[in-house]
Amino acid sequence: MAREQAVKAREERKAALVEVMLLAAMADGRVSQVEMQTLLRRVIERPEFEGTKPDELNALVEASAQRLSQAEDLEQILASLRARLPDHKNRMLAFGLAAAIAFADHRATRTELGLLKTFQAALGISETEVAQIVDVVEQGGSLAEALGEPLERLYAEVMVLVSAADGHLKEAEARALVESFAADPLFHNVSPERAQAFVSEAVAALSEEGLPQRLQVLAQGLTTHSQRLKAYRLATKIAHAGGQEPSPPEQRILQLLQATFGLADDEVSRLDREV
Repeated sequence: MAREQAVKAREERKAALVEVMLLAAMADGRVSQVEMQTLLRRVIERPEFEGTKPDELNALVEASAQRLSQAEDLEQILASLRARLPDHKNRMLAFGLAAAIAFADHRATRTELGLLKTFQAALGISETEVAQIVDVVEQGGSLAEALGEPLERLYAEVMVLVSAADGHLKEAEARALVESFAADPLFHNVSPERAQAFVSEAVAALSEEGLPQRLQVLAQGLTTHSQRLKAYRLATKIAHAGGQEPSPPEQRILQLLQATFGLADDEVSRLDREV
């Protein structure tokens, strides 16, 4: 059930992000070829859409366009976007994608700028965040530059999620955490003090925001398939610490991570065997 909920939330988030881009593309009354090319390029670079096949993407765009056409007014659309994008980072991503479409031809029209202002107010994006996102978009950069967290921090959080799954940190798990920070090349530039800060921040974020939102943050920050495989490998190492089989709560976290990252069953099986 939990895995199904994670998959459903992911699909709803994808649809909401496509709708934001379509709204931006249609703001001046027509959808240009450049705007559609930008929409497809941004979709391809985002981990939220990883694994989406071309025909699935076409169906998603068509369904999103139909949903927008059936809405009574813009406020109804904005309310739906807020409901499907409850996390602030997701809302920032939505604004960034809309901005990428608006600036697709290197200048936004007055209508497009007005729509971006509406998005900003509806999604609670600050002026500082807007400036940061627009600056990245105008330079043609990846939105991960404006939205991301340090990769090492995200890798650490994946390990924390597994170690905290059953409510207490076992000695073998603590040792595996320390060994990963000390020996894994991923953390060679991380001092012991910074590593401890990563763990403390991850625990605090999980407590304050809850597991679903933190999974969304991980999906946004770990943007490539190789990064996601590395993160899952670290999680598997913690789950199998001390030569033990993962407990049911740990297995649940691994399943949620697999669903969130879009990893295939054979990839997960291979990582399990390696550990």
